Amino acid sequence: MKALLDTNIIIHRETTKVISQDIGLLFKWLEKCHYTKCVHSATIEEIKKNPNKSTVDSFLIKISSYEQITIPSPIHDEVLRVSSLLDSTPNDKIDTQLLNEVYVGRVDILVTEDKKIHTKAKHLKIQDKVYNIDSFLEKAFADNPDLVDYKILNVRKRKFGEIDLKDSFFDSLRADYSGFDKWFVSKYDEEAYITENADNKKLLSFLYLKIEDTTENYSDITPLLVPKRRLKIGTLKIISNGFRLGERFLKIIFDNALKNKVQEIYVTIFDKRDEQRRLITLLEQWGFVYWGTKNGEEKVYVRNFSPNFNINNIRGCFPYVSRAQNCFIVPVFSKYHTELLPDSILNTESPLNFVENFPHRNCIGKVYVSRFLKPYPNKGDLIIFYRTGGYYKSVVTSLCIVEEVRDRFSSKEEFLSYCRKSSVYSNEELVELWEYSKGSPVATKFLYTYSFPHRINMAELIRLGVLSGIDDAPRGFKKITTDKLNTILKATQSNESFIVN
Repeated sequence: MKALLDTNIIIHRETTKVISQDIGLLFKWLEKCHYTKCVHSATIEEIKKNPNKSTVDSFLIKISSYEQITIPSPIHDEVLRVSSLLDSTPNDKIDTQLLNEVYVGRVDILVTEDKKIHTKAKHLKIQDKVYNIDSFLEKAFADNPDLVDYKILNVRKRKFGEIDLKDSFFDSLRADYSGFDKWFVSKYDEEAYITENADNKKLLSFLYLKIEDTTENYSDITPLLVPKRRLKIGTLKIISNGFRLGERFLKIIFDNALKNKVQEIYVTIFDKRDEQRRLITLLEQWGFVYWGTKNGEEKVYVRNFSPNFNINNIRGCFPYVSRAQNCFIVPVFSKYHTELLPDSILNTESPLNFVENFPHRNCIGKVYVSRFLKPYPNKGDLIIFYRTGGYYKSVVTSLCIVEEVRDRFSSKEEFLSYCRKSSVYSNEELVELWEYSKGSPVATKFLYTYSFPHRINMAELIRLGVLSGIDDAPRGFKKITTDKLNTILKATQSNESFIVN
């Protein structure tokens, strides 16, 4: 298997001072998965033009560790067609040469953070062969679960003063912001959300949030922000590691915005490095839009957080859902429950049992796979997860919204590819489901929206009239009325501000 690496990936790898820690993890997994690392002649020429002489010298010394594509393949006609539509600069055309090597099958995959290359890959219908760092690591973990030796402690809140400011994690923030250390010390009594490597306690992610009222001064932002109650994402950095920590932290951001009844969320961010551009792309996927600049340098992105539901833009208005949509109760076996829905962990479960992270634990978007017949939900419908366990131990724990339902797959491979990164099931279990369902399992993609504050069990559901008796326990997607949904919301002591009538 051959992996072609984009120019920026190699430059970050060979620079004398590595700020992007995710690069090391990428190269580690390329080796673990026995990929031959390839470099294109166009990339070699680009790097030779780099003004940083030490970077160039370092690369030329280490070039023997890469397989070189010295003679580019002839550009395929279809690649030329896409290039004529999308390429506008000399660098675009160089990127197309790299993409062409994937299209003609000379290499198996391309790893790049360039958004335009990914766009061109979609036009060429080879997006399953073009990865950014995060998506490659997710694929590597899904394909090789036995090789995963990387443990992440659960997200925790820590005072700034308890966090090691000397951790190399903060180097990139120091590079971007003069006076970062002084600012950090001034926040010693405030709290941030962090994750750490379980083995060496090195930081992997950091999130600081600040509530701002209508008296906040926005004179350094252009265009000027009008007075509103806002949640500011003060500092957010996440090392790409394939564990979907970005979505995990977005869930925390949205939960805080809901709890504090803000009208808008905003963030200021540079776009100097790939890690920052990845974060911008993630924010845009979840409804953040470009507003303007701060001090003429940092970009400003805002997210409207007024109650709104749009079935055609579910992520853009997450976590809001509509009471007018159909609602279903669906069972999940106890052994899978907290793997799938970590924020809905029961009081009887220990968080220590959920230290080893896998992507499905952190992502907001998840996949529930079943072999049940209709009825099943449609896009925009609500599902309430029911943790099985018997008359007193079965409980409803979470409310989620459906993004997509797939009940037809062209092949087992397509089914596995669709499910494995966001499902709790192993490859072996997914194959069993495929075979048991005779090639027609149902895969429901949903967004993990809300964890009920108070869990009610089967006995209480029967007493409240949501279920008619023991034999009425959900075995598939069990549709319930709006009145029964309202009964569950009231009995679980839910904050209904995320529900649009």
